[in-house]
Amino acid sequence: MSDSGTSTLPWLVVRRDDNGNRYTVSRCATRIEAEKIADRLDRHGQNHNNNHLYLIERIDQINGGDPQNRRNGTP
Repeated sequence: MSDSGTSTLPWLVVRRDDNGNRYTVSRCATRIEAEKIADRLDRHGQNHNNNHLYLIERIDQINGGDPQNRRNGTP
């Protein structure tokens, strides 16, 4: 991904379900913004008994082959 969105929105919020499937649910400009979204989704899921894991990843690290999960450990 080398489009202009990558440089302006480099942080991803990724949802991982019980089967290991991964879905990008948000792109953010800052890590703090991504963490706020992930926290809100976690709270919502806990209220509805969902067992999804929300991860924070930076796009340039994904493209380099070594994504850095900033939250909830590594998958």
